[in-house]
Amino acid sequence: MQLAVLGLNHNTAPIAVRERFALTPEEVRQALGHINALADLDEAVLLSTCNRTELYAVFDDDADGLPALEKVYQAIAGEMPGKEHFYYYKGEQVIYHLFRVAAGMNSLVVGEGQILSQVKVSYLTAVREGTTGPVLNVLFQRALAIGKKIRTETHIADNPVSVSYAAVKKAHEVLGHLANRRVLILGAGTMAELMAKHLAGHGVESIIIANRNLEKAKELAAQFHGRAVPLEERLRWAGRVDMILTSTGATEYLITLSQATELMMKRQGKPLMMIDIAVPRDIDPEVGDIDGVTLYNIDDLTQVVEDNKRMRAKEAEAAYPLIEEAVREMTDRFEYLSMRPLMVAITDRFDLVRRRIVKKAFIKTPDLTEEERRVIEGMSKMIVRKLLREPMIKFRDIAGSDEEHVYRDMLREIYGIDDGKEAGHEK
Repeated sequence: MQLAVLGLNHNTAPIAVRERFALTPEEVRQALGHINALADLDEAVLLSTCNRTELYAVFDDDADGLPALEKVYQAIAGEMPGKEHFYYYKGEQVIYHLFRVAAGMNSLVVGEGQILSQVKVSYLTAVREGTTGPVLNVLFQRALAIGKKIRTETHIADNPVSVSYAAVKKAHEVLGHLANRRVLILGAGTMAELMAKHLAGHGVESIIIANRNLEKAKELAAQFHGRAVPLEERLRWAGRVDMILTSTGATEYLITLSQATELMMKRQGKPLMMIDIAVPRDIDPEVGDIDGVTLYNIDDLTQVVEDNKRMRAKEAEAAYPLIEEAVREMTDRFEYLSMRPLMVAITDRFDLVRRRIVKKAFIKTPDLTEEERRVIEGMSKMIVRKLLREPMIKFRDIAGSDEEHVYRDMLREIYGIDDGKEAGHEK
């Protein structure tokens, strides 16, 4: 068994590269649905957020995992960008990386809480698509547990700091006091809601929510006494605000260069600030070259993020011992897991023999009471457990060692077990 992850994130790849691999939930399901045709993987979970795309996989010991995972990325984007944008971890490194991701310690904004739910959704999606198995089921369930534990037992999630918060803080730095400002938000998802919440906290004059689903926009706008408008009317309302913040799942620009040029002509030189935290981007980056427009994207929030990292550094340090302990526990469990199919098969073989002998004994002694039969059945199971106790301890000890293949081949031959599968059941 090999455990590996191939991924890219905000630390390794610029937004222009990341947005090529940013997948919608439906695209994630489609990729998982074709995973077996794309690559020879035993198990797979695909995690895709605005700041990272990661493919976790399990494959045979003899397989070359990296080319198989690269094939999946090629299918997603058509071609692979420079390999310097990717990281590839194996074995224990994968466990450590995923636990840090789930805890929010590898996020653009350290300690942000959205990533834990994103990991959960990615895992459950893989479960529904049938691409997980005993290894990734155990790994992701433990990752979710350790992520929740760290948020509970440390203060890593304290203070309202997120990418959405960073966007509003950047607006405050550039525009000064926001109390008399009017804002247009494109999108009505979680990130948009957080931006609206932080803007309301700064006392903005009005908030306009533009979204494809108008009912969802109305629900969000109602929370902040704002106005909901159809996304198709975004440019009309853009002429009436001081700032535009965007966070949608659109795959094409919602504000193009020509649209922004016409918009600024109508504004007659009145400046406009735009902050685009969507991946893929909602606003054509060339819009930032127009006179009067100040445009920031998610990568421009670096300084705000750095300030946040310093705020939470001590709490992140407090979380490391919890992660290291969880990694050790998981590593020990996986070492045992490699021999488990063979151990189960041998136990099944012994139990098959036990049941046959007990059955013959009951046939020869038809006058036994139910209580006597129960006692004999229990004693026969105890004998099998006693006989297998020392061998099972030995099997667990050699799991993951250089001797594992020698013992495995020998035991398969002795007991007639095919590839560690169950030896058979009584008909």
